[in-house]
Amino acid sequence: MPINKRESLIFTIMMCTFMVFVMSVYNMIRIHGFNLEVIATAWLGFPLAFTVAMIGDCFIAGPLAKKVAFKIVSPTAPKWQIVTAISGSMVTGMVLIMSLFGALVGVGFTSFLWLAWLYNIPANFVVALPLQLLIAGPLVRLCFRKLFPIGVITA
Repeated sequence: MPINKRESLIFTIMMCTFMVFVMSVYNMIRIHGFNLEVIATAWLGFPLAFTVAMIGDCFIAGPLAKKVAFKIVSPTAPKWQIVTAISGSMVTGMVLIMSLFGALVGVGFTSFLWLAWLYNIPANFVVALPLQLLIAGPLVRLCFRKLFPIGVITA
């Protein structure tokens, strides 16, 4: 877990990069089926999706997730409980934000926007939650601490 604002920013960039790319590929496959063009299309859409995710994470989902998580668990709870509560809350907020973004990209400002958004939410949540808790979270935390041992990045 990051221990200061600089570490938090670097960790957020790493986590957003991983989650946005994997979820973009997943959504492209879900809609268009698998082929190499799907990966190329996800890669081309990555900069805009990453920007939206960072804004959503830093200004909406992140602050709300921490408030919600610390209503569920105590700040003195075991680390795994804190990580799980924050991750679960974060996934919920980010799925809502990024599913709306995906609906906007897919159907634009049409009468189908809300239907597309509501269709995307459960399809994204069932993949994003286990991806975050079982793969992205542990992998990004491990890579983060290997690249930036405690004390390397000061506040």
